[in-house]
Amino acid sequence: MSHLDAAASDPRANGWMQGFPPPADKLIRLDDNSSWRFPYIRWAFSHQRELSPTANVRRGPGAAWALPYKLRDDIDEISFTAMDGRTLTWAQSLDLNYTDGIIALHRGAVIYEKYLGALAPELPHLAMSVTKSFVGLIAAMLIEEGALDPEAPVVQYVPDLKASAYGDASVRQVLDMTIGVQYSEDYTDRSAEIFAYTLACGIATRPADYAGPKSIFEFLQGLKKQGEHGQAFAYKTCNTEVLGWIVQRVTGAPMAQLISERIWRKLGVEEDAHFLVDRTGAAMCGGGLNLTLRDMARFGEMMRCDGAANGQQIAPAKVVADIRNGADRDHFAKAKYSTLQGWSYRNQWWVAHDNLGSFTARGIHGQVIWIAPAAELVIARFGSHHIAGNANSALDHVSLPSYRALAEHVLRA
Repeated sequence: MSHLDAAASDPRANGWMQGFPPPADKLIRLDDNSSWRFPYIRWAFSHQRELSPTANVRRGPGAAWALPYKLRDDIDEISFTAMDGRTLTWAQSLDLNYTDGIIALHRGAVIYEKYLGALAPELPHLAMSVTKSFVGLIAAMLIEEGALDPEAPVVQYVPDLKASAYGDASVRQVLDMTIGVQYSEDYTDRSAEIFAYTLACGIATRPADYAGPKSIFEFLQGLKKQGEHGQAFAYKTCNTEVLGWIVQRVTGAPMAQLISERIWRKLGVEEDAHFLVDRTGAAMCGGGLNLTLRDMARFGEMMRCDGAANGQQIAPAKVVADIRNGADRDHFAKAKYSTLQGWSYRNQWWVAHDNLGSFTARGIHGQVIWIAPAAELVIARFGSHHIAGNANSALDHVSLPSYRALAEHVLRA
């Protein structure tokens, strides 16, 4: 099936959601699910607050952490070989992957920044599953503080899940996604549980006769076990929602407040962030965070610098080191990701185990924070690719080699 290319699907060129009111054929809405269909996602991903209920993540009253700028004019022409054998330039890769915005920091300075589609520097964009890495970091910080025991059973903290797939799972198994649960993340299968999850969250229009779960927590309680825990990595958003429930239960605070207090108010971000929430006000911990590109890069720079940023230690260095060290690669290999061979998954972060020490937060449609400590490089990217998944797809085939090419380029400079 062919799709409009980046130029033909440009939201501004198409006049979507322009005018007062916009013409009927230019409207993008949640109630007809157009906001979740390509090419309309190219506008919707940076306008979620106009479509769905949200919870604010306050930045607080402090001054923004000023990022120094040392823009380079030699990046667009960087050449690399994609995983499918094509020779491409950095500039070509941006349109091929339907980039909405991309920024690169080298040694903490901005060396590249570009906005495309409907995105602008001040606009938050839906980060999708990059959200998971924020939640995983909060959980890891609680573990370091002694407030959360990773080896404890899930039901010690959330007894509500006793009859679910998580009734005999540990917190560590949830953190590293080695849970045996009947839940498919296959976006090409409309019967997959990921779509039942979106209905429960309320981010997809429910049929008139809908009788399924009406909240995230209700959805999680109905999940059934499939296979054994602790045997293999299996990427499933429901696991992060369980982790979010644990973290919020332990702290007695909603996720938006936790991110604000523990990260956002300390990081010196420019803008508030926000979470998509279900109809009970619960944050979508598996993929609902919206933030600006520069602020996502600031978060990545903090992780590159062992948890320190804006003149303070925000996350313990020991926590960041544990993430970078990764987890069981044999467990990860069982997921059979051809584009991520030799990787692992730790505390909701993807770890490459390569010579750059790279690790990453990833989200569908092309959202990413890619951190290469050996190259002192952070790349933050928002996208609206027509393909949802990253691994084993055209997205990884182009994006991962492009990131490495930039890392090698700055190492040579």
